[in-house]
Amino acid sequence: MTTEFDIVAEGLRQSVPMVRTLGLEFVELSRERAVLRLPDQPDYHNHLAGPHAGAMFTLAESASGAIVIAAFGDLLGRAVPLAVNAEIQYRKFAKGTVLAEARLGRPIEDVVAELDKGERPEFPVAIEIRMEDGTPTAEMTVLWTLKPNRA
Repeated sequence: MTTEFDIVAEGLRQSVPMVRTLGLEFVELSRERAVLRLPDQPDYHNHLAGPHAGAMFTLAESASGAIVIAAFGDLLGRAVPLAVNAEIQYRKFAKGTVLAEARLGRPIEDVVAELDKGERPEFPVAIEIRMEDGTPTAEMTVLWTLKPNRA
């Protein structure tokens, strides 16, 4: 049986070229959490044979986008989700396959309430990037907004 989150994951694979290009895999997707995996691929290594910083950034940004669509996809007729800014801190050299786990930084209901009042809500998504053994390697925050569709 296909769930709504399988549909979201497949939609992102089809509509976001970098998800396909890097071969990102959806491990978990819900309104509370998104986990994506970047398989170890020599074509996307840096000079030290670990995942390139740009590939890790794309992995984390994609995880943030996945949770935004999972949480607010039912509002796409009313608003467009847009990334406002992103900041990443690389903490430890990564090796092999890496995962990115994204979590919303505000309750969904609060964001929707602002949109319902005609405002343009902003909300952070916090992402942890880690190796498969659980070792954290980077942290990223993406600030998102829901831009209301104006008639």
